[in-house]
Amino acid sequence: MNRPGPRSSRGSKYSTPEGAARLRAELEELWSRERPAVTRAVAEAAAMGDRSENAEYIYGKRRLREIDRRVRFLRQRLDGLKVVSVPPADRGRVYFGAWVTLEDARGENRRLRIVGPDEFDREPGFISMDSPLGKALLGRRADDELEVELPAGRQAFTIIAIDYE
Repeated sequence: MNRPGPRSSRGSKYSTPEGAARLRAELEELWSRERPAVTRAVAEAAAMGDRSENAEYIYGKRRLREIDRRVRFLRQRLDGLKVVSVPPADRGRVYFGAWVTLEDARGENRRLRIVGPDEFDREPGFISMDSPLGKALLGRRADDELEVELPAGRQAFTIIAIDYE
């Protein structure tokens, strides 16, 4: 029986400096603080005797597996991550890290930042470059109009402004 090869991390390998710092902080927290604490708790629970009916032991072992899985993912992700800290030469187009102000069909404006897939849910207004809207925005210019198929249905937008802060 063939074993599947290592799974590759999903999504683009780009990150803002802030996003990469959050991933490193999470890895440090899991590896240096949480994992040792859970390991001690599992060892104490194992010392109590019968492990088959020991909830602390069972749940502790499960939590260790979760931590180890996340640590492996974070290490792989950080290993191939490309941190983008310099704005592009052409600031008139939407690229990774851009702040984009969009106007929808109702005339409402919203400001979004194009970020990596690990960051999109971290801050309000951060969208992944791999999302349908993120993909549709990349390479566009101010005053461009676009239609995007979103979970809520097809929506039209006009790019009002692009900036890199």
